[in-house]
Amino acid sequence: MATTDENVKLNPVEEAKVTSRYLRGTIGEELADGNDHFGKASEALLKTHGTYQQDDRDARAAARAAGGGGKAEKSFIFMVRTRVPGGKMTSEQMLAELAICDELGNATLRITTRQGLQHHGIPKTTLKECIRRINDIKLTTLAACGDVNRNVMCCPAPHHFDPVHEQLQKMADDLAEHFKPKTKAYYEIWLKDTCSGEQTCLQGDDAETDTTYKAPTAALAEHNGDGVEPIYGSTYLPRKFKMAIGLPGDNCVDMYANDLSLMAICENFNVVGYNVLVGGGFGVTPSAKKTFPAVAKRLCYVRADQAIGVAEAVVKVQRDFGNREDRKRARLKYLLHDRGLAWFKAKVEEYYGEALPEPHADDVWGFDDHLGWHEQGDGRWFYGLNVENGRIKDEGDFRLKSALYKICRELKPSLRLTAHQSILFCDLSPDDRGTLEQILREHGIKLSHEISTVRRWSMACVAWPTCGLSITEAERALPGVIDQLEQELAKIGLAREAFTVRMTGCPNGCARPYNSDIGLVGKSAGKYTVFVGGRLLGDRLNFIFKDSVPEEVLVPTLMPLFHYFKHERAADETFGDFCLRKGAEDLVAWADKFAAAAGESNGAN
Repeated sequence: MATTDENVKLNPVEEAKVTSRYLRGTIGEELADGNDHFGKASEALLKTHGTYQQDDRDARAAARAAGGGGKAEKSFIFMVRTRVPGGKMTSEQMLAELAICDELGNATLRITTRQGLQHHGIPKTTLKECIRRINDIKLTTLAACGDVNRNVMCCPAPHHFDPVHEQLQKMADDLAEHFKPKTKAYYEIWLKDTCSGEQTCLQGDDAETDTTYKAPTAALAEHNGDGVEPIYGSTYLPRKFKMAIGLPGDNCVDMYANDLSLMAICENFNVVGYNVLVGGGFGVTPSAKKTFPAVAKRLCYVRADQAIGVAEAVVKVQRDFGNREDRKRARLKYLLHDRGLAWFKAKVEEYYGEALPEPHADDVWGFDDHLGWHEQGDGRWFYGLNVENGRIKDEGDFRLKSALYKICRELKPSLRLTAHQSILFCDLSPDDRGTLEQILREHGIKLSHEISTVRRWSMACVAWPTCGLSITEAERALPGVIDQLEQELAKIGLAREAFTVRMTGCPNGCARPYNSDIGLVGKSAGKYTVFVGGRLLGDRLNFIFKDSVPEEVLVPTLMPLFHYFKHERAADETFGDFCLRKGAEDLVAWADKFAAAAGESNGAN
């Protein structure tokens, strides 16, 4: 029986981890029980294995309608996420992922906002096959979700003009390997007797290891790591943990939105060290005022050879002091808020074993989405293709999935997924350029230069109908909002203005809405909170402009601000900077005045 410190009342997810025997629980037994879903404890543990149990609310509504009303049973399905460090894939891997979505899922594949891939609509009956097939192509779902370090983000650009990008990608790979869970449970449940190459499976006999929970003591006489999970211990982290690696001149991975980010400091075209950023995170619970979004804080500078060790110290401090009683306040940002940055740095130094200097003066100053054609520096080219909200599908004349099948089979490029849910086709010869564009056009896909600026910089979470947390639409609603914005911005001459628009179906912030120029966050059915004042660089939070705005008037609500921006912006001022300078009170007053004037004009006509 697991024991706990008398002052720590564990939340239900922590209780499930304590008794799980390193993420085993009863998942194996429930896989074969004939039910279409898992119990609560297994549902929590499954996340670290890379899958979420979900309910297709569209299907449930259809069933209710067909049955003449009343309560319909949940329509259980699973989302399965592939972890892809730095977004690096081969054409063969993409072809296998496409086949999985066609044969086991809902015939679509989705690029995530963290450079991974998601399958939707997987039934429980084929869940094991799905995970096994992903492992067969030398990828994994392990730690794509759950209370561990998740997919490590990294600038994906395959530049070979200098070694910097290769060094960043290697660091992403090293971090992903260092922080992956070591339990053999994943192999036992999903791959045993089916794994095509056991060298890709996790080793270690951990079934009988003690799983007693030990609350941290003030003396820190012992840490909670152990022989099986030397970094995580038997109860893993209090909550999910996210890492990213980027450059001051290219913050394409939104470093300030992560629990831990390494901002590369370069000299003579080499990475000599990193500024360590800690405590970013955007999850918010609307009913809990104690929750809030936060951008990361600058902690220290480390040499390149110190980065993994210091990262481990950061993770261990969160492991031992993060909140295991209240999951709503379990992210690293709350530990920093409650204890302070000075306390946190002192603990990281204690765990690492030496003092750490203050951050380097460098900070973010640029952002590149890497779309369009670019020379790699090795005689080859890469092409960045915008994928709206990351959804790979065939729908009417738009046949992106079919195009990907053809590109991967015929041109065989290496691939990189971006943090803006797009694809980079890499290592193309100059002769391949025309062929790639021809394939895209033949399949009804606009080239990146044909995409409007506002659409290019937009992003949405999955939301309704599969995400159980979503209050309203996001992925399915944002394209229509962008259609309207395109038209209205063109009318006032701002069609080429670059600013970020991000929409989420709930306040949990999966599409990073709280540091964008415009954030549209689901508040209630069909209504959104409108945030403004962030910026493309992603290093500051935005603020509320209007609350509970119906979807159909989102664009009319925003347009007065763009009129204001056009006439009163300072030289080279971005939309987000303008909104920040004016402030919420001034913006609301202007918008109300603008609306009143428009109403009088319409009345006169």
